[in-house]
Amino acid sequence: MSTDYLIKPVGAPVAAPVIRVTQDAVRDAVPTQLPPDKTVTAAPGASHVNISAANYQQVDSDRISKGVIIDRDAAQIVYVSVDKKTNQIINQYPEETRLRTRAYLRAMDAAKQDAKLYDRRIETERNA
Repeated sequence: MSTDYLIKPVGAPVAAPVIRVTQDAVRDAVPTQLPPDKTVTAAPGASHVNISAANYQQVDSDRISKGVIIDRDAAQIVYVSVDKKTNQIINQYPEETRLRTRAYLRAMDAAKQDAKLYDRRIETERNA
């Protein structure tokens, strides 16, 4: 398995043109002027909302636990996120289909190796 996980670009980079389409309704619209008592303004001192990643991690850690499972059939480490209330897997990496495929391919390789060993054993018994 390669340790190089970078995606390498192929060919020369090309700049895609940005085309903005203006709709007829927007082009023909009349600018709206509202009286001051009908306008909405931001509250004083609340120029932006500061939601940090730590807040999201706090919420996630309350209801989601993260863990590691070793899938012996696929010979793979699986990272899972489990809902603490229902004990159901919310997310996992690699996906279940990849694990099944890998387990199937490993079984096929093992069967080929067993067949080769069996053929060698029969051949050596005939020669002896």
